[in-house]
Amino acid sequence: MQARLESRSIVGAWCRGLCPWAFAIFAAAGQLCAAQAPTAPSAPAPPPPRFVVVLDAAHGGDDLGGRLSDGQPEKAFTLALSVKLRSLLAARGIPVVTTRESDDTVELDRRAAIANRVNAQACLSLHGSESGSGIHLFVSSLAPAQPARFAPWKTAQAASVVRSLALAGTLNSTLLQAGMNVTLGRTSLLAVDSMICPAVAIEIAPERGPDKKATAELDDPEYQARVAEALAAALLAWRSEGRQP
Repeated sequence: MQARLESRSIVGAWCRGLCPWAFAIFAAAGQLCAAQAPTAPSAPAPPPPRFVVVLDAAHGGDDLGGRLSDGQPEKAFTLALSVKLRSLLAARGIPVVTTRESDDTVELDRRAAIANRVNAQACLSLHGSESGSGIHLFVSSLAPAQPARFAPWKTAQAASVVRSLALAGTLNSTLLQAGMNVTLGRTSLLAVDSMICPAVAIEIAPERGPDKKATAELDDPEYQARVAEALAAALLAWRSEGRQP
């Protein structure tokens, strides 16, 4: 019995002498591991929103639109202008999404859904008319409202009206610099009112002189090219101004 007690005493003394050294070794090993452990890489910054333009060629399919002076339906003019403008924007490095590429019927809600799905930074709804002169720019008549997580479909544009007015201002300035007559207005637009992006309806009328006689009709290729060039320049200016959501 006395031998066992002495043995336990010796083992206990040995452990008490070893423990401080063991703790020191474990602590040093822990510090070494912490020093060698790779730091977690920081999360990359989210990319800036992609600048996308939506071109909405009004009418199409069974919806002929108005009848122009040369007898062609409005739907043909708006599609031709959309094709020209898309090509000019693509050449300037601006991605474009169109609501129609051919003579198709596209419902108004579908047009708005396309613009909303791609998170467009600008949408131009293209129209043609024989009345008036030059370029008519229309912004939704909805009163401005604060953005909402779930915006009512028919009034979604209310949260973007201020930006739409700014877009119309950029369009107006560039078109005037191109020597075109421009008229600004506000109206109810069923497709545009459901869009959450800056959106302007553009109605192109014949170019007229002081006597109100047409100097360039809508079927004039040179007139179409000047309009498309001016609109492309305006959208390029809009992008350079950093007009992001």
